[in-house]
Amino acid sequence: MQINIVQGHDPDPGPTFANVVIDTIRAFTVAHFAFLSGVRSIYLAESVEQALSFRKHHPDCLLAGEIQGLPINGFDLDNSPARIDRTPLNGRRLIQKTTNGVKAALNALNSEYVLVTGLSNARSTANFLKRVLQQHSPQAPVVQLIASHPSGDDDLACAQYIQGILNSSGGPDLEATVRRIRESEAAQKFLDPGRPEFPLEDLTYCTAELNTSFVMRVRHREGLAWIERQPIS
Repeated sequence: MQINIVQGHDPDPGPTFANVVIDTIRAFTVAHFAFLSGVRSIYLAESVEQALSFRKHHPDCLLAGEIQGLPINGFDLDNSPARIDRTPLNGRRLIQKTTNGVKAALNALNSEYVLVTGLSNARSTANFLKRVLQQHSPQAPVVQLIASHPSGDDDLACAQYIQGILNSSGGPDLEATVRRIRESEAAQKFLDPGRPEFPLEDLTYCTAELNTSFVMRVRHREGLAWIERQPIS
């Protein structure tokens, strides 16, 4: 198995067996807790305009996302995992638009498996992928771990943590990974009491590893891409 780590949301990572797109603070932590709260699926929108247009045709969907970390005017939800966790979502569908994670996922569809995660579902995602590779993989499969923040250490730390699990190399442990995420540039605004728009409790959600029975897999068809739960069997 060849494991590549790439950083940023713009490059097309090319054809691979699996692309794992990581957005720890906060898009795919939000997605994880949305599924835990009962969301059916999450559509990925490239722009605010696309999100609003899709909702116009699917008024049952809720809009969730951010621009530069801040709420989007006209959206139902922002990009806070803590607030998502407190929102009744059972049976609902979301439309998600974010700066890094969603964009990176939409640029990573050229793969048999496209998975998204933050740290909260990182180990479950890595273990699922190991099982898939053992059972179904071609010769010398290529796995890309895409740290969606173009320069931040939070997604890179999570990518290296997943890499260690995949190749059983004894890579960075959970404690070291959490420390790097909390010390990353992206985390600092959540630690600043002068910036209440970035709640500290979000950082707690983004650095808590959970043992869940599903991964988040991206499907796409006819110009639409969405995340759905895939059980870990």
